Order: sequence, then structure tokens, then C-alpha cells
Amino acid sequence: MTRPRKLVTVSHSYVVTLNRRLANEMTRVGAGRWDITAVAPRAFHGDLGPLVLQRDPSEPVRIETVRAFLSRSLHGFVYGPELRAHLSRGVDLVHSWEEPYVLSGLEVALLTPRRVPLVFCTAQNLIKHYPPPFAQAERFVVHRASGWVAWGQTVRDTLQARGGYPLRPSRFIPMGVDVERFQPDAAAGEDFRRAQGWTPQGPPVVGYLGRFVPEKGVRLLMDALDGLRTPWRALFVGGGPMEATLREWATRHGDQVRVVTGVPHASVPQTLNAMDVLCAPSQTTPRWKEQFGRMLAEAFACGVPVLGSDSGEVPFTVGDAGHVLPEADTAAWTTTLGDLLENPATRQEWARKGLTRARTHFAWPVVARAHLDFFEEVLQGRA
Repeated sequence: MTRPRKLVTVSHSYVVTLNRRLANEMTRVGAGRWDITAVAPRAFHGDLGPLVLQRDPSEPVRIETVRAFLSRSLHGFVYGPELRAHLSRGVDLVHSWEEPYVLSGLEVALLTPRRVPLVFCTAQNLIKHYPPPFAQAERFVVHRASGWVAWGQTVRDTLQARGGYPLRPSRFIPMGVDVERFQPDAAAGEDFRRAQGWTPQGPPVVGYLGRFVPEKGVRLLMDALDGLRTPWRALFVGGGPMEATLREWATRHGDQVRVVTGVPHASVPQTLNAMDVLCAPSQTTPRWKEQFGRMLAEAFACGVPVLGSDSGEVPFTVGDAGHVLPEADTAAWTTTLGDLLENPATRQEWARKGLTRARTHFAWPVVARAHLDFFEEVLQGRA
């Protein structure tokens, strides 16, 4: 009997239980064929404050911990020297969930034995010119790697034109969504509406979920709603520097608008189920364009039809299961949104398409299997 292949997957994100979903699903999907270990920091500071690794006894993946130094900087942090041992004990393949241009990504590449294939993943969908030592780190990691995973089609397309990337096998694999947690739940949606002082019945609810920042298109959505002639309500869920502007606009519409902040991720399915349509009017800037649009996949899983802009990865996330509109065309947003609000049957049709897309493209078991299939291709190529 052939022994299972040993896979080690490394990520600073694994300090958070929710972010180990990929590692856990690969363990479930690959049972019998793969022996998987997730290497996670014991503690990590990050952008939002200090975090200490928490374990869930129900997790199937084996977790090994290492120290992390200088973790206030995602670009400059490094793991402790004990990482080397985890990458060399009979390992068949190393998966690095660290960008190739950051120092931790370089460290994983340096400590992975030359005989062991290395696959890294990246979400970079803009051509950027990094200063030293990050430019040198990227070149080394790409040269050392046996393959790479792009978290978006626009990521893969962009990097295929960048030095070294086209010489290595690559695969576009989207991020996953928990289709058991995110699913249609009309009763939960009605409860959320009541909690906001709304009746369950009434004008359709236009939803927004994400950061309140200009590049996410908050202003465009406000202007599009101002132009509607059909009755509507609007629910903005998130937080950010545009909150004051959004609330000032909301006061002019009285009971039509709710702005809700501080919603934990566990409560997001309920907020989505309170919406009749989700809008993602992301706006491309010189330094940013949408990399995935997780709220779109989560809305699909909840049976909520979506409208998305043509910024970055949004068209590839939406596919044929929703409407994609020009990111700067307010009139197009107003017209399409009005038509959708006036046609419940059309909304139901798009909701069904979205559910199918969530379950066939974004469900975690599907995403995990795609990773393992690519890893096997990389191993066969090395052989």
C-alpha cells in the first residue's frame, strides 16, 4: 500500500481558526492520499491587534506551531528557526500561503529542502515594482518554486506577464465559502429586519457588505439609489472612514436606510438573508482593484442575487450568475437596480443561479480538491 503523501502548508493566517478552513478541507478531501500538517504562528500581531493561536478539537488537520517575529509588519515578519524542522521531516510538498515578495515567503522558500517541491499562492492582481529586498525576494521565490496558485483569474493573467511566473506551472483557484453556514434562511433575514425596526414585508432591500471606503463604490451606490423611482430600502453593513458621510446621507432618507457596523463574521449570513439584492460597486484605483469579492460568493450561497462592477476579479467571481456593470456608470446601476427591484421573478432566477455557482465553484471541498489535484500534477511533473 502506497503511503500518503506528506503535505506541509504554512501561513500566518492560520493563527485564526476560520482561516484554517482550507487546511482542514484538504485533510478531509485528501484522507488516505495525503497526510497534512498546518504550520501556524503561536501568536501574531497583524493589522488588527494581537492574536493568540486557538485550537478547535474538531479540526482534522494536524497543527504545529512556530514563533513569529516582527509580526506588526505583514511584509517584514519572519518565522522562528524551528520552521526548518517542520519543512524537512519526510515532506513531499510544501504549500506556502505567503506572498512571494514578503520576507516570510522568502524564508519558507529558503528553508524548504531543494528536493521538496514548493508551491506558493498569491493574490496580487496589479503589476507592482517592489523596493529591495522585496523585489529580490520575489525573484528568488518564483525561481525556487515548482508551481504557484493564483487566487483569481486576473491574478494569473497579470502575473503571466511578469518575469519568471510563466516558466512555472500555475492554476487559478478561487477562495472558498462555507455553504453550510452561508445558506438561504428567510426566517433569519426577517428577524434581522425586525431588529433594525423594519417590517419583514415592504420595499425590497438593497444591500452592501464591506468596508466603507471610496474604492468599494459606496458613493456610487448612494448616487444610484438617489436616482431610483421604484420603492426601496437600503442596508449598509460594514465599517470604515466613510461611515460619517454614509450616515449623513442616510438621515436624508429617514426610515429607508440602515447603517450597521460591528457585525461579527458569524452573523454575516443573517445580514445577507435580510437583503433582496447585494451590490458590489467596487472602483479600480491606480493602487487597487477588487481581488475576489468574498461578499459575492457568500451572497450566492445565501441565495441573494448580486450586482457587481467590472473592477478586477468581480466579473470572474460573478460569472454567469449575476449582473456585471460598468464600475463608473451610475445611470447603468440605477437602471439595472430598478429593473431588478421591480421583478421578483427575475431575482428568484438569479438567486437559483447564484446558489448553483456557490456550490459548484466556491464550496470549500471543491476548492480543497482543486488544490490537491494541482499539487499532484506538480509532483508528477517533478517526477
